[in-house]
Amino acid sequence: MTEPADATPGGVYSSKGKAYTRDTRYLTTRIMRSVAPGEDAVLVEPGRFRLIAARACPWANRAIIDRRLLGLEDALSIGFPGPTHDADSWTFDLDPGGVDPVLGIHKLKDAYLRRDPDYPRGITVPAIVDTTTGAVVTNDFAQITLDMSTQWVEYHRPGAPDLYPLAQREEMDQVMRYIYTEINNGVYRAGFAGTQEAYNAAYDRLFTALDWAEERLSGRRFLMGGAITEADVRLFTTLVRFDAVYHGHFKTNRTKLTEMPALWAYARDLFQTPGFGDTVDFEQIKQHYYIVHRDLNPLQIVPQGPDLSGWLSEHGRDALGGAPFGAGTPPEPVRPEERAPHSILTC
Repeated sequence: MTEPADATPGGVYSSKGKAYTRDTRYLTTRIMRSVAPGEDAVLVEPGRFRLIAARACPWANRAIIDRRLLGLEDALSIGFPGPTHDADSWTFDLDPGGVDPVLGIHKLKDAYLRRDPDYPRGITVPAIVDTTTGAVVTNDFAQITLDMSTQWVEYHRPGAPDLYPLAQREEMDQVMRYIYTEINNGVYRAGFAGTQEAYNAAYDRLFTALDWAEERLSGRRFLMGGAITEADVRLFTTLVRFDAVYHGHFKTNRTKLTEMPALWAYARDLFQTPGFGDTVDFEQIKQHYYIVHRDLNPLQIVPQGPDLSGWLSEHGRDALGGAPFGAGTPPEPVRPEERAPHSILTC
């Protein structure tokens, strides 16, 4: 995500003397298997849409992971903006000439303006763009990944996991809402607090939630039981950034992830599972937060640490049973053109 003009980078409104509020007004057009008359939706069509998802962004990282796990590479192309951007837009700095090879644009903002020439809000990722018009269809990050599971079913790979199992949805929705408000958003609430009081409250609220997750994961391999679901994808993208960025940059420093035994083992279990760690680029993550957030880091110095070798260490979570993909199978190796440039994985 990025920001409107009156917000700090990351889509988070913040000013001195105020607690933070996230702008949650998104383009909510859906891409669906079938569309009823008058519904704000377009039909799924393989090859027509392009997912724009920066590796640096935790919200976009969710969509990158789901696309990998479900095997949607042939149905939904992907473009990767660079990790840094100005106040105007995410940009395609990693592509030759700084231009997305499919959309033919340098700034993602151009696709938003194709949708609405007077678009007033932040230029956020992930976004799905209609390649036939060049316009953004949706940037509703939470719905994008749920629709990947439920609306793109005909294009899932054989053996794709069920990331949003019908029998668990009621509990899952509650778990995911809690993870979003208290953990995913909680780190930002602390990092962009405008007063000491707001920071203290955000800090306490975040670690209350992390303690809940630590307890929940002490007796089960994944959040919903023995197999990976969308809930795990959503928690993972915050955990994988915790020690590298949030612990220091956002002052969420009661404990490191490496000091929370169940969460650290759980995060390593996911990281070493195909589809998770192979989407992560720690270098881009650090560059984004430490360079773009000039209000928090005015000199834009990017720390060299932390040591990342622990992510590849034995996690021991197999002892809890279950199978990451349930009755399914792991995805194929990452395609060469989609590999994270600074991945710490060798496969």
